[in-house]
Amino acid sequence: MVLLRETKRTSRNDVLEASAFIRSICVYLCEKQHWATVNWPFIAVHRGCGGDQPRNLAKSVTVAAAHKIMKVLGLDHLQLAMPKDQEDSARAFYGELLGLREIAKPAELASRGGVWFECGLLQLHLGVEEPFVPARKAHPAIRLAGYEAFLAKLEHAGVAVRVDESVPSMRRAFVADPFGNRVELIDSGS
Repeated sequence: MVLLRETKRTSRNDVLEASAFIRSICVYLCEKQHWATVNWPFIAVHRGCGGDQPRNLAKSVTVAAAHKIMKVLGLDHLQLAMPKDQEDSARAFYGELLGLREIAKPAELASRGGVWFECGLLQLHLGVEEPFVPARKAHPAIRLAGYEAFLAKLEHAGVAVRVDESVPSMRRAFVADPFGNRVELIDSGS
């Protein structure tokens, strides 16, 4: 006999999917001359007749159940490194020039330094790293409405803007934040 413990469910849809999955396990086991008793949240799987030794189905059933409920839902945040004690420079660039809204770091993390911003549905975290090395290849890509006005605003503030035309269907440019991290700017209309 094998017991499978249900994981915590957070929505009615998850429970319905789990119920359908359990029914499919029971149908499969019946076809293989096994039988299963379901006493929610446990499933007891028993080997059918035939004189064979019981086999351990826990791993295959658990893996199959996990694949049924596992899925990546999206990105939550992106983190860039920054030098120590440069939060004001980060606020000036990301907050004032790019217009991102600063959000409070959890109290447990505030003592580490750095600053967090909202960027659409995602967050952009700047965390202190010592020794600091700027990201010159890895980068966030920020989609902008008013692309031309943003580029002009950045140039007026002394930020070097490099327009890139290597992707014909996309208007984009690259800048460096005050720490040398690469940042891509994309026209929302392209």
